[in-house]
Amino acid sequence: MSETNNNSSRKKVIRTAAIPASLYGLLKGQLHFLNQYYEIVGVASEGDLMPKIEEREGIKTKSINIERNISPIKDLISLFQLYRFFKKEKPIMVHSITPKAGLLSMSAAYLAKVPVRAHTFTGLIFPTQEGFMKKLLLFFDKIICSFATHIYPEGNGVKNDLVNYKVTKKPLKVIANGNVNGKDMTYFDPTLYSKEELLLKRKKYGIESNDFVFIFIGRLVNDKGVNELVYAFKKLLIQEKDVKLLLVGSYEGETDILPESTLNMIKEEEHIICAGQQNDVRPFLCLSNALVFPSYREGFPNVVLEAGALGLPSIVTDINGSNEIIKQNENGVIIPSKNEFALFEAMLLFMNDKDLLKKMHGNARPMIGSRYEQSYVWNALLEEYNRILITT
Repeated sequence: MSETNNNSSRKKVIRTAAIPASLYGLLKGQLHFLNQYYEIVGVASEGDLMPKIEEREGIKTKSINIERNISPIKDLISLFQLYRFFKKEKPIMVHSITPKAGLLSMSAAYLAKVPVRAHTFTGLIFPTQEGFMKKLLLFFDKIICSFATHIYPEGNGVKNDLVNYKVTKKPLKVIANGNVNGKDMTYFDPTLYSKEELLLKRKKYGIESNDFVFIFIGRLVNDKGVNELVYAFKKLLIQEKDVKLLLVGSYEGETDILPESTLNMIKEEEHIICAGQQNDVRPFLCLSNALVFPSYREGFPNVVLEAGALGLPSIVTDINGSNEIIKQNENGVIIPSKNEFALFEAMLLFMNDKDLLKKMHGNARPMIGSRYEQSYVWNALLEEYNRILITT
């Protein structure tokens, strides 16, 4: 650890998430950056990633189980364990991310009299739910807000939903331009891959040199718009032959299972390529011509940011996050959600309007870099920490 990390005068900030993957993936590098100025402690459920987080970020961690699903008895145990840990550690702030961690952390931090209690809403689940579940999830979000002293929506879409559904009357602040961690533009750099490498990769997956490649990255479930995508692509094949749909993701272990008809179409159509789950999506984005992401709901989709950082224009639905990253006909196209025909027309446009496609390709990377470059996001967050903690 650096000399700064051993400075006992730093104020302690506890960052919480339900699962280690959220700290490891969503906040990669950010915890190390903040640890230069504050003593950062990471809290999440037990898992193999916890020691890796400690090593990579140079911070202390504590494993406290936080169930992602509703589990009253386990939730009460987690609440007590969080309360006890906060009382012992006496942090100046607890800052939570992800819904369940927010509910339990903000409640426990309030009971433990932690002075500053912050929560980042990376997305809201209740707007797409119905009946009792919608009311319950809305109630939980209201509890989070009632116990939090500072509330940070990830983007203006999430902020507007919090206002429109009357979740809270407290001030809501979007940090930087919305994304929680920004993008490292040196990591997401298309020049890292040579033409020869990408041609070999295309050949490995049966993609011809003249094929136009639409790529989808995400869970292969209904909620991500995969049904509309597959059917729109089948319609596109009637008019265009030199085109492939590359699916990077998995449907294994999912509950939002695709219909048998869609699954069969994916398996039987030779122009649809399933690459499965990938740890590094960069080469797959670089060998493609455009991202297509027809999701029903998001907070602030990283894949759209990553595609743009690598110079790809995107077709996205008019939902939170996506409609903030993409500017119509500038770095992509925005279409209505759950609209197979609109998706088909957008894909056809991408293939046929070469001038528009060239313009969007040229804009994609600069538009991400100017708004979501990682150091800009980190410094904006540090500025906010300094603002709210300097006098606490």
